[in-house]
Amino acid sequence: MHEFDDEIDALAAKILEYSLVRLKKEPPLDGPWSYDELYAEVGETITEAGLGGERALDIFKHVLAQACISTDHPRNLAFIPSAPTESSSLFDLVVGASSLYGGSWLEGAGAVFAENQALRWLSDLANLPKSSGGVFVQGGTIGNLSALVAARFNARNQDSGVERWVIAHSGDAHSSIKSAARVMDVDTLTIPSDNNHRLTGSAVASAVDEFHSKNPKKRIFAIVATAGTTNLGIIDDLEGIGRAANERSIWYHVDGAYGLAALASPKTRPLFRGVEREDSLIVDPHKWLFAPFDACALIYRNPEIARAAHTQEAGYLEPLANGEWNPSDYAIQLTRRTRGLPFWFSLATHGTKRYAEAMDKTMALARDAADLIKAQPNLELITEPELSIVAFKRKGWSSDDYNRWSAKLLNDQIGFVTPSTHEGEPILRFAIVNPWTSLTDIKVILATL
Repeated sequence: MHEFDDEIDALAAKILEYSLVRLKKEPPLDGPWSYDELYAEVGETITEAGLGGERALDIFKHVLAQACISTDHPRNLAFIPSAPTESSSLFDLVVGASSLYGGSWLEGAGAVFAENQALRWLSDLANLPKSSGGVFVQGGTIGNLSALVAARFNARNQDSGVERWVIAHSGDAHSSIKSAARVMDVDTLTIPSDNNHRLTGSAVASAVDEFHSKNPKKRIFAIVATAGTTNLGIIDDLEGIGRAANERSIWYHVDGAYGLAALASPKTRPLFRGVEREDSLIVDPHKWLFAPFDACALIYRNPEIARAAHTQEAGYLEPLANGEWNPSDYAIQLTRRTRGLPFWFSLATHGTKRYAEAMDKTMALARDAADLIKAQPNLELITEPELSIVAFKRKGWSSDDYNRWSAKLLNDQIGFVTPSTHEGEPILRFAIVNPWTSLTDIKVILATL
């Protein structure tokens, strides 16, 4: 089982062949099967004797893979899809084959060095000090939670007399913020956004001061701003919110899981003025920076606070203590895959200029899609796209109409677009993160509405 014999050699060739075919050809859209359909096709796959590699691979190729939606399909515009570069996907094979451990400098110095260069590029885009640093974690949910744990740790060290800790955020903040609050057993304060669906610094300052005056035994330990909301792609008032947080000595966290990727383009970088005021931020390369799942960059202004909050201590971990940089010290994890390496490899291969060009291409397409929607009398654009999310309504449709349309679109293998809601009403949204998505793709989908 652990020998590279003739059987494994033949299997390796077939796996690599399949991987290359998947990379070279336009990805299939595919879609989910029911449990009964899957079981009827494959039955029990875990047996005492084993199926053999070729049979298991055939089951995956011809059944299981076809029951999954390809996130990199150019007409997959639901949620926040992905569009990894071919080089990053190929290097993901190398990462898996190399059996690398990315939790400590002792065990993975070369990999950590490379990951940290990718983190440094992101930090420089956000105008963070050279002393900043962080780690690649699984996704934005883990990134937000890890940052907020560090924030509360820091607040507790400054004020031990608080009875309840509180996170302040907008109603448009990602669902992971409230999830983190539940995990941490802290409260939340939801601050209304303005008429443009944007959280402002003045609203934050007023809400925080009022909350503290009315709740002397509670304390807001973190203020969360969003740099590109998931639903509409709106960038909060990062400068104003950051100033309000800094003036009150409250941890300032920027959730840029989707939107902060646009820092890569000089054209849109000014939209994020104020991000440099952060104490922590996240951005997911697997969303809009063309890396494979899964990779979230979590970066701290002062990593020493995070290290104090997260470092695990045990006798068997003592040999790691003198490492130059142990990624496991900066998030709620110990064991970690070197998930930042495919992103680093793609950056090193293609250069940052091509990243900026790809970013600009997707945002230009979003503007063109918005123009098409405005020109169609049965559609209504909700807001002009600030980044690459286009949100709109189909006039006269109910939730059931949206759901039926979405299901048929996928069933007919035209595209994948799921309904959402905004201000209590059903809407549609295009999340355009794939440079291979074309205006023709948008027109084909809109023609079905």
